[in-house]
Amino acid sequence: MEKLRIAVLASGRGSNFETILKNIQTGKLDAAISVVISNRKSAGALEIAMDNKIPAYLVSGKQFPEQRDFDDQIMELMEKHGANFIVLAGYMKMIGKDIVRKYKNRILNIHPALLPSFGGKGMYGHYVHEAVLNYGCKVSGVTVHLVDEKYDNGPPIVQSCVPVMDDDTPESLAARVLKEEHKVFTEALKYFAEDRIEINGRKVIIKAEQQNRIRKNTPTDQKSTRTK
Repeated sequence: MEKLRIAVLASGRGSNFETILKNIQTGKLDAAISVVISNRKSAGALEIAMDNKIPAYLVSGKQFPEQRDFDDQIMELMEKHGANFIVLAGYMKMIGKDIVRKYKNRILNIHPALLPSFGGKGMYGHYVHEAVLNYGCKVSGVTVHLVDEKYDNGPPIVQSCVPVMDDDTPESLAARVLKEEHKVFTEALKYFAEDRIEINGRKVIIKAEQQNRIRKNTPTDQKSTRTK
């Protein structure tokens, strides 16, 4: 698989984007951030991008009220900067069908709950954590999933649990979940960067690291191993 060249789409402060970027800079993730796009002028993600000399753009509904024009602008920017993968890092707008179809199985989103519970339209941010607490759940968690044409519907790549405490508020639960988000988003991206993902319908298989190294051996390597 070619190197991941990521387009980050973000609407907020960009903490997941910032964590992914730091993991790239420290060598924990073999990928590159090619471009950052936000639908909100005030998004912190744009500032993080500019501070790190990453191309950053505002693409809003006011600029492009028609969905097709909106999608075309995002894809044009991705092509301009050579992006081949999309990360939704707190992006508060549904991705258009044209983008989903063009980058099928190459778009990841992170959701602050264990899907399929507490997902779907309107379930984002504090609304998710309020719903988890109101239901009386003992655990919550994080889901990194592929994006399809429905909200929070694509197959999960990584899921991780966090405990729900008796005295939790939506804010305290959100803080605990966010720490886990910062861990698992990079974990999921590593599987793609290392070409360890196999997708069969809704079933996602993560190949073992050792298996993947063996599969990538060249015929020359295999021959030399046999003759020793």
